[in-house]
Amino acid sequence: MYWTLELASYLEDAPWPATKEELIDYALRSGAPMEVVENLQELEDDGQPYESIEEIWPDYPTKEDFFFNEDEF
Repeated sequence: MYWTLELASYLEDAPWPATKEELIDYALRSGAPMEVVENLQELEDDGQPYESIEEIWPDYPTKEDFFFNEDEF
């Protein structure tokens, strides 16, 4: 399983929190690349919903990771 920023971006608008099956369904319905679906299928499924993309890919960059001041724009 590998994630890139491009692949993870397909899940930004997913209906969080969501179970593994809900995320796979969302990826298929939204037209995400098959790599996204394959990555989701490799996730552990303990029946508990994932709260955000960070639970799936802990290195997912957040707004704090970018060094610009939004107030200046």
